[in-house]
Amino acid sequence: MATDDRFKGIQSLERAFSILRCFEEQEELGLTEISQRVGLHKSTTSGLVQTLKNLKILEQNKKTERYSLGIELFRLATHVQYNLKQVCRPFLESLLQETSETVNLVIRDDDCLVYVLKMESPHSMRICTSIGQRLPLYCTGSGKAILAHLNEGEQDALLSRKPLEAFTKYTVTDPARLKEQLSAIRRTGYACDEEELEYGLVCVGAAVRDAAGVPVAGISVSGPSMRMTADKKRQCAALLKSAAGAIEKRLF
Repeated sequence: MATDDRFKGIQSLERAFSILRCFEEQEELGLTEISQRVGLHKSTTSGLVQTLKNLKILEQNKKTERYSLGIELFRLATHVQYNLKQVCRPFLESLLQETSETVNLVIRDDDCLVYVLKMESPHSMRICTSIGQRLPLYCTGSGKAILAHLNEGEQDALLSRKPLEAFTKYTVTDPARLKEQLSAIRRTGYACDEEELEYGLVCVGAAVRDAAGVPVAGISVSGPSMRMTADKKRQCAALLKSAAGAIEKRLF
């Protein structure tokens, strides 16, 4: 009997998590939509949704009666970010030592990335970014790595929302061409920004993904194009992929 109860408990958690995952592509959903997406009877879904609402993990719009992710998830996420930085710090320190270039940890904020940790290159010529700075996903190394591992629907939504700005003559602003790049990034496991954001700046990035393959962060090595040779970029790519894999094992 105890074994059966334990199994039901696990099943309930899996179902609740499936409900939360429904909001990856859409900010608000009705109960019927949630029920259809998770493949559960509406009454079963209603009980789970109500529990999540009571815990403030979901919120309900009083006018439309549709649901969205709640404030409690945001509160918990602030602790995850702290833990993320603590786990990533020694790996970034190793990357800095091995590459002698600026290393970064970023998280996604909608269609942008945000720098949450940065370690400066010992060279006098450095990269001018700062903690808290927001940059577009589509023209940055770690940003493209994150973008490549989002599901196709979310990619399309982000890339079609507004015209992509050209920061340099190398910026890829054609969504179809960018999608081809993202496909290659998924295969290779790393992304490159070849002066796409700023002339003279080259960045190699990799995504940090959770157990379901969803990107939760990005790590990168940045440097001036004169130092970021083809051999240096290959070295950085290998080191970043190894570091991202090790971080994922520690976190998930």
